[in-house]
Amino acid sequence: MANLTSESGFLLVGFSADHKLQILHALLFLVTYLLALTGNLLIITITTLDHRLHSPMYYFLKHLSLLDLCFISVTVPQSIANSLMNNGYISLGQCILQVFFFIALASSEVAILTVMSYDRYVAVCQPLQYETIMDPCACRHAVIAVWVAGGLSGLMHAAVNFSIPLCGERVIHQFFCDVPQMLKLACSYEFINEIAVAAFTTSIAFICLTSIVLSYIHIFSAVLRIPSAEGRTKVFSTCLPHLFVVTFFLSAAGFEFLRPPSDSQSAMDLMFSIFYTVIPPTLNPVIYSLRNEAMKAALRKILSKEEFTQRKMHLKAIFKL
Repeated sequence: MANLTSESGFLLVGFSADHKLQILHALLFLVTYLLALTGNLLIITITTLDHRLHSPMYYFLKHLSLLDLCFISVTVPQSIANSLMNNGYISLGQCILQVFFFIALASSEVAILTVMSYDRYVAVCQPLQYETIMDPCACRHAVIAVWVAGGLSGLMHAAVNFSIPLCGERVIHQFFCDVPQMLKLACSYEFINEIAVAAFTTSIAFICLTSIVLSYIHIFSAVLRIPSAEGRTKVFSTCLPHLFVVTFFLSAAGFEFLRPPSDSQSAMDLMFSIFYTVIPPTLNPVIYSLRNEAMKAALRKILSKEEFTQRKMHLKAIFKL
């Protein structure tokens, strides 16, 4: 076991000290991870191969799936490996990278969800101006801004968090390097800068949530004026799950980051961390895409024998050149 008082790393104390329960946790996380991996890779593949899905909505959806894929890969594989090896040690370098990528990808996900809600607002409320407002250049710039903003947020948190002097043993009561849990290791009153950074990023997240809610208020107002019941049902079935997941993700993350750190370990900490680290990347493919009729049709087309044969012949022709 690693020396907890050393400067070389941290000890992650996850769900249980019992190795049998750790194996169970690893298996559950592995199944969840494989589901998230499969669902998000399917979306990326479908939206890339099917030219009928080369629209702003599916362009943003592809980047959301890429973010989800990266987001869950930051924490879950490391947790699975630690549980199987019965060793929660993580080096300082790994912890810095985990904090950076976790915050960067979480911030980018909030930003892309905001962009997606605006895209739906323009499509429903301003359909005649949709192609002008959401032109390919604007979409590319929006996605670049999403990734850059996330990277800056991650860099800011990592720089501030790891400049704080730590007191006592480096034991983190979490299955990954979670910023609120790491603040419990800080010497008294030394974490005020990180609290300020967390409050700033949470404020930005609240502004994003407000923007999403306002977008959907306008969307629902427009949809209620649609005479077709089928049309209203189609829009509501897409928008309501989106709104639920956004609210769920931001509420759990905001609660975890804003509440003052305490010295006691709580099962609530682990539960809330799962709510915003594991559940959204796993459910998003189902909520946003696999319930979508266009996505289902594209998936059936790609998996059909004729399409598979055509793509196989196309690849052979490419390799012969």
